[in-house]
Amino acid sequence: MSEGTAGLVAIGVSVAFTFAVAVAGPSVMEPVLPGWAGSPPWSLGLHPSPYLAVGLTAAGLAAGTLGLVLVLRAVRGGWSVPARAVLVAGLLAAAALTLVPPFGSSDHLSYAAYGRMLVTGHNPYTTTPDQLAALGDPVARAVQDWSGTPSVYGPLATAIQGLASLAGGTSVRLTVFVLGLANLAAFAITALLLHRMTRHDPAQQLRAALLWACNPLLLQVLVAGAHVDGQAVVFGVAAVAVMFGPWPREAREARGVWEAKGARGGEAPPKGGLGGWVSPKGGPGGWVPPEERAGGSGGVVPPASRALAAGVLVGLGFAVKVTSALVGVGLAIALMLILGRQWRRLVPRLAALGAGFAVTAGAAVAIGGSAMLRQSSRASDMVSIGSPWRVIRTIIHLAVTGTAATDIVKSGAIALMVVLAVLLIRGLLIRGLLIRGLPSAAGGTAAFALALAWLFAWPYVLPWYDALAWALLPLVPLVPGTAAAGLAWLLLARTAALGFGYLPARQTDAALPPGLGWLQPVVRHGLTPAVLAVATAWLVVLMVRSRGSAGAERWVPVTPPPAPSSCAPPCVLPEAGQQAAPGEAPARGAIS
Repeated sequence: MSEGTAGLVAIGVSVAFTFAVAVAGPSVMEPVLPGWAGSPPWSLGLHPSPYLAVGLTAAGLAAGTLGLVLVLRAVRGGWSVPARAVLVAGLLAAAALTLVPPFGSSDHLSYAAYGRMLVTGHNPYTTTPDQLAALGDPVARAVQDWSGTPSVYGPLATAIQGLASLAGGTSVRLTVFVLGLANLAAFAITALLLHRMTRHDPAQQLRAALLWACNPLLLQVLVAGAHVDGQAVVFGVAAVAVMFGPWPREAREARGVWEAKGARGGEAPPKGGLGGWVSPKGGPGGWVPPEERAGGSGGVVPPASRALAAGVLVGLGFAVKVTSALVGVGLAIALMLILGRQWRRLVPRLAALGAGFAVTAGAAVAIGGSAMLRQSSRASDMVSIGSPWRVIRTIIHLAVTGTAATDIVKSGAIALMVVLAVLLIRGLLIRGLLIRGLPSAAGGTAAFALALAWLFAWPYVLPWYDALAWALLPLVPLVPGTAAAGLAWLLLARTAALGFGYLPARQTDAALPPGLGWLQPVVRHGLTPAVLAVATAWLVVLMVRSRGSAGAERWVPVTPPPAPSSCAPPCVLPEAGQQAAPGEAPARGAIS
């Protein structure tokens, strides 16, 4: 059995364990869903013991982590299976997990209560589930861990929760199921967008299916957990797709030329698609883009209309979770790096991107009001037990009192995020894609850099928060000399550590027996923060090394072989192995 096949088997085993925990019914991992047992989502009501429920969940995480390691290594080594088959398998697994009750946390009960508040005339940003439960509401009475907290989500998420409440009525079970369908739709659309955006590179398309649709860690912590984060992620990925479009075919050719060091005849990407390296006069790193193509899909610089649409989509993501604004910042950075000081082209596009975001995000703030912003601000002050910042805050508390320790930690997190973002952008973009003639992938890469910097720096961490980075990672090309491959391993280690650390991510009716009492003090309080701290330190090392190794390579022009005088379409350049339209001159440039 090959390494890749063994990895797929391990992923299948992981999904089976995840499904088994959910379908078994209420346990220490799965809260009770009040409502008619015959309505979806369905379970067998076996009430498994804490040892079995936690054991199966942990086994699913372990098998999924091993499976991802094996298949990603195999893909890098040339192993392949049809990407469409992996995509379909992942979506079928997600659909199956939607038919069974969510587990891992009790957040979905809070979502149902927020929707119930909306349809009963209460403000989700000023009303707590406890207050609604005191009025006799059956949906609010089911809330467990966040019963004293108003909604921290945007108006669009609240509207979806309200629609689910209209469909479910007083049944918590049916309301949660409808919310699961909305999450499934967002997960599937994200998978299809990634599949389309990477369609010109079979290896990258397979990698996209493995990192998102068939990612066993996401299938457990995001899909089986029924978390709202997937609804925010789909708008971020859609914004990148609209603004920069699917990767052009030349992107694959340029990457192949770089990897082969000229083995394909010294051909560089065709003029007008990706362009070559020119002397520094323009943007950071010296990149000056070629003439743009109409529509922006296959070229480098998108028109202002696409930037406007992307801004609207980022604003919609903001209306689900405010952290989606990071994608918009990444898109703006990508534009600035590609266009540099070409103000006549840069300013209209930045203005369109900002205007689109301002319209939708402004509408969200107007609907949610100051109460929504106040709740988001309060949420940003929290520090997770599994975060390294928790230890730092405890030490600071020895010297200061009150909220000063929290303020210091928050300031430190912002500073760390800026440092990580700068390192990632310099390593992946300025000394990565642009110097290698791949600016068409700059949008997704910049958005990924901002998302990863936020995840690694912020004090409040939960495993399903990593979904944003997993969704954007397939849009980062695996170019030799950059740290793209290493970032996948770091993200995998982080998500796995958080997954094991939050077994389970709930407290009410989730008391662990003495035999499992060691999980929280040893794993959540000790191992998980340690892994996250080491991963953050290694991220810095990777990006510093990437900057040092990438500086030696550059684009240099060469004289290509003469084009054939005539040939029937498609015209094949024998030395390069590339196709050209009849009468089209061969591409110029090579990499040395």
